[in-house]
Amino acid sequence: MSITSGTLVSGDEAVAMAALDGGVALGTGYPGTPSTEILETLDALGGRAQWAPNEKVAMEVAVGAALAGARTLVTMKHVGVNVAADVLFTVAYSGIDGALVLVSADDPGMSSSQNEQDNRRYAVAAGVPMLEPADSQEAYNLTLAALDLSQKWHIPVMLRMTTRVCHGKSILRNRQAKQNELPTHFARNIRGRVMIPAHARPAHRRLREKLVEIEQWNEKCPLNKVIAGEHRLGIIASGVAFLHAHEADPTASMFKLAVTYPLPMALIRQFAAEVDRCLVIEEGDPYLADAIRAAGMRVESKPEMYRFGELNVTRVRRILAGDVSPEAAPLKGKPPELCAACPYRQPFGVLRKLNCIVAGDIGCYTLGALPPLEAMDSQLCMGASLGVGLGLRHVLPEAEARRVVSVIGDSTFMHSGITGLVEMVYNPPATGHVLLILDNGTTAMTGQQEHPATGRKLGHEPTNRVKIEDLCKAIGVHHVDVIDASADAEGFEKLLRDRLAGNELSVIIARKPCILAAGKIRQYEKANAECQVPNAE
Repeated sequence: MSITSGTLVSGDEAVAMAALDGGVALGTGYPGTPSTEILETLDALGGRAQWAPNEKVAMEVAVGAALAGARTLVTMKHVGVNVAADVLFTVAYSGIDGALVLVSADDPGMSSSQNEQDNRRYAVAAGVPMLEPADSQEAYNLTLAALDLSQKWHIPVMLRMTTRVCHGKSILRNRQAKQNELPTHFARNIRGRVMIPAHARPAHRRLREKLVEIEQWNEKCPLNKVIAGEHRLGIIASGVAFLHAHEADPTASMFKLAVTYPLPMALIRQFAAEVDRCLVIEEGDPYLADAIRAAGMRVESKPEMYRFGELNVTRVRRILAGDVSPEAAPLKGKPPELCAACPYRQPFGVLRKLNCIVAGDIGCYTLGALPPLEAMDSQLCMGASLGVGLGLRHVLPEAEARRVVSVIGDSTFMHSGITGLVEMVYNPPATGHVLLILDNGTTAMTGQQEHPATGRKLGHEPTNRVKIEDLCKAIGVHHVDVIDASADAEGFEKLLRDRLAGNELSVIIARKPCILAAGKIRQYEKANAECQVPNAE
């Protein structure tokens, strides 16, 4: 795969190209819409990219490489930063020797997410610089700038994307010559890298000193731009909101922010003083407006009704006009549903038939909650099915407790279900528990990516495979069954009835390839048949 200058590319593709051109030695992450295509493109371009079991591990691997002086890129969707946050907050203290850029792909409007959290708040809370591109060219430019910023101040940097920037396409006209990867070497620095309290206290002070320096740099940063216009209205915006605002009123004065933490407050103050009316246009939370008002400036923010969902030109024009009348209801589309031949349909049918209380999880099988199946009763976040199911089992009357089943997919189990399984073994309910793992051999919801239980890497080449059934047995579950619930519907129903009736801990693995991925999986297995991987099954 090659992408030349002047090509129409998505924001995700542009970030991957910048990583390649910017000398990134390793890209790592967990697939999640709208970030997934970044690492897939980096791999296709010849860069080194790999999927981690979850975002926390991805971040830790990137930190290790960056401590050795390498440039690294970590990608995830917005909720993935919740999983990686433990690492992010502390590596901001310890710093790194190379460069580390964390891409947070936010999803305003929840196109494929369980919430629409605004991860600009994470940059402030963790104390790390943040950049926000508006289109593909900026995604490329700001990725390179983030790498340089990270390397100069030895600090992780967030690149905050949104769905429209990730998946929208624009012309990429300028690519720099590819940089060589930095030479790597580990230099011992115990006081700076081992964050015990005695070391972390001065590290926190150093972090705050860095942020002051970066704020001063941002006051002169050429990435932020003032676009002269009429003095009647000044608009402060960042990311794709800038494009919407500029189209909504091209005559207004515009202050386009590229580096949105720490903010260049002196420049913002000067801009606001030069216009009659100053309005902040932003998707999601009033992050910019709150920060600017806290600095003592009088600026307008959008009404609360525009906090929800994505912005567009029409909505921005309504904001400019102060229009708070009800918006037109969106056109009704066809609700999503499981594929007609999906191997998950049969298990959900049985769960409903047996009137099970189903603690669900994140994946395409979450669609089992919708009509006509309606066989899922809770869904919070990756891996929550086990904890929630166990909590229900612990407190419900016995008759109800025996109906509780935790349902999770194979990729989600690898992501964060294993610790829940440990909890199940460690604190077993009196009625036992049943975990149903729907194993379709891929990370289906985000586009059929690999994970540790498939035995294939990001590029589909063979690697060591984690066998889910062996892992469950090793953790201490004695009743582990593997079944094709579609081919043996009666056998699956009888097995589930038996396990629900007992007091033991049990895992049922309903294994059959995703109908959309089955052909590709056969091709990968055929191509890899002659490859030998040490210790691989």
